[in-house]
Amino acid sequence: MRARDLPITLDGRPGRWNAITDVPGVEVGYVTLTESGARTGVTAILPRGRAAVGVPCAAASHSFNGNGEMTGTTWIEEIGALTLPVMITNTHAVGTVHRGVVDWVADRHPALAAQWLLPVVAETWDGYLNDINAPHVRLEHAAQAIEAAATGPVAEGNVGGGTGMNCYAYKGGSGTASRLVEHGSDTYTVGVFAQANFGSRHELTIAGHRVGHRLLDDNPMETTNWFAPSGAGSVIVVVATDAPLLPGQCKSLARRVPMGLARTGTTGSHFSGDIFLAFSTANEGALTSGFTVADDYQSLRFVPWGRMDPYYTAVVQAVEEAVLNALMGAEEMTGRNGHRSPALPVATLIELLEQDGAGAGSR
Repeated sequence: MRARDLPITLDGRPGRWNAITDVPGVEVGYVTLTESGARTGVTAILPRGRAAVGVPCAAASHSFNGNGEMTGTTWIEEIGALTLPVMITNTHAVGTVHRGVVDWVADRHPALAAQWLLPVVAETWDGYLNDINAPHVRLEHAAQAIEAAATGPVAEGNVGGGTGMNCYAYKGGSGTASRLVEHGSDTYTVGVFAQANFGSRHELTIAGHRVGHRLLDDNPMETTNWFAPSGAGSVIVVVATDAPLLPGQCKSLARRVPMGLARTGTTGSHFSGDIFLAFSTANEGALTSGFTVADDYQSLRFVPWGRMDPYYTAVVQAVEEAVLNALMGAEEMTGRNGHRSPALPVATLIELLEQDGAGAGSR
């Protein structure tokens, strides 16, 4: 099930798969690790596919709360461009995945690796379900996630880097959504991918309906002897679009992500690293920054600043739905030391929404 199977109204018009892969060229791949006590994995998001690794995209990042990590962002902020896959994993596997990306690029794109590589690897903490200090994630898993990347529908919930994650004290993980934006005679796509590992149960809000405070039973993360405070975790969000944007406009998209998260109820925890990245796949061939540059000048075509509001709206709508899709797609999981994360009780949720008069036009 996905969020649109609930009796709610979600704003905006999604793309074909209602996923980040609706943006042409964007591919997503997973490695999911659940053997030998592992509850973790690796996610790869390729802006232009495997063959075009190294071709820049206009990009920018934004940290809403810095209790987390996304490598490579200082260089992105310097030049306004992203050239490598975006990887997401668990907190203590960032270094391993970083090295794994270097190895993959050196093998598949040696000319690119001969210069310098600053991979983008982001994380959220899965230590409730996963033995996070164990070496479950290995170098080759980064390459496997990249090689598995494909367009089309995207699996959600307990997959990839989201395997061991929790959201609003339910099983969370990987979620995605998209929105179509009309711009004159053109139609562009804004796609979002979220690794959702944040929020306290009582905060949960679905399409404007405050339901979390009525779903406080079966809440082992917040009612057992577990050291982390309620709401601790993190969330990584990647925003992609084929609309032609400047790096500063990508920054503006990334800065709208918290507004979509807030629609699901969170107020932002001190113990949650909330870090976001946005990129545009338009303007291929611009924003290069290698040792040799053939052009004396490069040009960017971009949406006028005064026409950006529909793209901001699309980000907020897609982020909200991506989080809900992560919750809907996740299945109950038991991990290390018998720690259990229950799935969102969909049947009970539907009853609550119907009691609130949810449905078409309810929002």
